[in-house]
Amino acid sequence: MRIDIITIFPEMFDGPFNHSIIKRAKEKNSVKIHLHNLRDYTSNKYKSVDDYAFGGGAGMIMKIEPVDKCLSKLKSERNYDEIIYLSPDGELLDQKLANKYSTFENLILLCGHYKGIDERIREHLITKEISIGNYVLSGGELAAAVFTDSIVRLIPGVLSDETSALSDSFQDDILSPPVYTRPRDYKSLKVPDILLSGNEKEIRKWKLEQAIERTKKRRPELLSGDE
Repeated sequence: MRIDIITIFPEMFDGPFNHSIIKRAKEKNSVKIHLHNLRDYTSNKYKSVDDYAFGGGAGMIMKIEPVDKCLSKLKSERNYDEIIYLSPDGELLDQKLANKYSTFENLILLCGHYKGIDERIREHLITKEISIGNYVLSGGELAAAVFTDSIVRLIPGVLSDETSALSDSFQDDILSPPVYTRPRDYKSLKVPDILLSGNEKEIRKWKLEQAIERTKKRRPELLSGDE
């Protein structure tokens, strides 16, 4: 997989992309992540990529010209499955969406800033808008990092135990069951006996029951389909 990220703050990705799962995925060549500084594509001598909004209003707007130039260059080099703008009013990211995009070959992520981006970019240059939640961030970089992590960890071979991702919360529209590790007894707080029984069939049954019960208590809308 190749992911191209268009941003005005490429340094914001140094931390999340150089540690843990994504770092290992890059080392295995399971994913290639390329950062593109949008300021490199502006004709403005001050390297600015924003301007005042027509019609007035508070806040600056990201201009179409540098975005178009960057996208045109990337698209001239390869075909992309999707050009995604990280936006609070896009389709809400969930596990099903992450599963879908983890199978794609080439993706572009556009990180917005300021008051937003010129509407013509949304109407004509991107193919998909994705939100990581019903709230507003200062920019799209954090959202792009979250989206990237959610799909990269699902690429076959990235996790040391590939079955781990299959038991994540939301994979089967339910939350994960509770998990325990050593010691068995800590200050009289004990691990459930069933997990120590060695009976794999009964353990699987217990985990499913616990997952359903946890989902009923914490996220009942998942079971009703009313997300």
